[in-house]
Amino acid sequence: MGATTQVTPKDRHRATWAAGDYAAVAERLVLDLGRRIVARVGVGPESQVLDVATGTGNAAIPAAAAGARVIGLDLVPELLAVAARRAEDAGVDVEWVQGDAEDLPFEDGRFDVVLSTLGVQFAPDHRRSARELARVSRVGGRIGLCNWTPEGYIGRLFATLAPYLPPPPAGASPPPLWGSERHVEELFAGTGVRLEFARATVDFAHDSPAAFIDFMAAEYGPLVKAREALAPQGRWDDLRADLVALGESMNAADDGRFLVPSEYLVVVGERVG
Repeated sequence: MGATTQVTPKDRHRATWAAGDYAAVAERLVLDLGRRIVARVGVGPESQVLDVATGTGNAAIPAAAAGARVIGLDLVPELLAVAARRAEDAGVDVEWVQGDAEDLPFEDGRFDVVLSTLGVQFAPDHRRSARELARVSRVGGRIGLCNWTPEGYIGRLFATLAPYLPPPPAGASPPPLWGSERHVEELFAGTGVRLEFARATVDFAHDSPAAFIDFMAAEYGPLVKAREALAPQGRWDDLRADLVALGESMNAADDGRFLVPSEYLVVVGERVG
């Protein structure tokens, strides 16, 4: 008999983000966040930039367009393939590396700027990831992050998902905690990184709250996997109803459409020691 291949938590994490079409989600909902954080931290010509958990390159590509020398790293090769096509279409050069935010394959102090837009917060071990971001930043270098907050729409979406799914693996923390100022301060304590915070929103829009959930369930990896797991159990309809109700409770539109400002935390750090 052949050997059984054990599926690890990293394998499941990778498969989650390879499911659906994250590029479609990013382009529809959050494409501008990469440009915002690149401008916020002052990426310029010849800056050495690392974009961690780059996804489809939403921060890496505008950083390269600003003249920086950019590496985009992600755990998911399918996302990197899309990012490479997007960079080619944009006419910019980015080096794409498959790797883990919890174990960055770079030497200490390598980068002038380290970025992550809605990415590093999904690495399970928050403390280890934060220390890796600090480690590869040079003294005087900057860290720029955009993270969904617990109180915002995506934070509440994940809180709605949680009772329907198995508990996370040991050592994993909920992704929206990266949107809490206090949590981020604790993560970077002792790393020599001085932090500043601001909160902002990005508008999610669709034909209706139900249409938005159906779009996300078809394209957004965590919801794709939830639907695949729950539908055979007859539980997907219950979760969908809860998610539609969440959207209705936060909806700013009064014409039947869906419009929700989704809050995220902007983290800007400087490595001072």
